[in-house]
Amino acid sequence: MTARLKQQYLEKVVPTVKEKRGYKNHLQVARLKKIVVNMCVGSHGDKDDLKTAAEELATITGQRPVMTISKKAISNFKLREDIPIGTMVTLRGERMYEFLERLIMAVLPRVRDFRGVPTRSFDGRGNYSLGLEEQTLFPEINPDKVKRIQGMDITFVTNARNNEEGRELLQLLGMPFAK
Repeated sequence: MTARLKQQYLEKVVPTVKEKRGYKNHLQVARLKKIVVNMCVGSHGDKDDLKTAAEELATITGQRPVMTISKKAISNFKLREDIPIGTMVTLRGERMYEFLERLIMAVLPRVRDFRGVPTRSFDGRGNYSLGLEEQTLFPEINPDKVKRIQGMDITFVTNARNNEEGRELLQLLGMPFAK
């Protein structure tokens, strides 16, 4: 069974963009390659916080996260080299579309005073980054069992040529951009 957003991409987005831009081949249409979800823990090297963040990220994404390790020492942040400082997950395929659907349909409407996601977070090549302030927005997380509110960064990586194509792709998939 394919995810609804993947089916929507194949049946509606591809023909719409193909016709609008005059593409001859469906492979010219921009597509979502992967979604990277990153949670950085502020307490450096605290095993309990890292373990909890990893468990929550695994619950949210349905995939086991990888520990991220600091690359250099920064004394002002009290950070040493080669210390685990966060967790991340790279989603592709069916899990990616399922996560995107849950994000659009269930999580973003739960954000307080939500007026749409900002459009200025594109990187120039069609990739989009979004930050969430707390993990309790996801329905899989029980707010009563959360010890510490933790934010996360979500990056949507596309094969779009520019920001305009990336924005159009995400908009047609249902991303609620601010007007």
